[in-house]
Amino acid sequence: MATQAKKPAGKKTITVRLIKGTISCNPKQRAHINGLGLKRREQEVTLENTSAVRGMIKKVLHLVEVVAETR
Repeated sequence: MATQAKKPAGKKTITVRLIKGTISCNPKQRAHINGLGLKRREQEVTLENTSAVRGMIKKVLHLVEVVAETR
């Protein structure tokens, strides 16, 4: 069962899910996954939609899936 963090109130948010494991990733990709707050496969987190977060998602786009985005 996926867990979901609290949504920041009144801000743009983005929800991401880890769809592949990090066992075969390089250390930089693992650091981006940890920076996004993801630890297990199929885990979902809701984050603030900032350029820093979007940059981290872009670096590991083959490992994560953007589930929802609020504007």
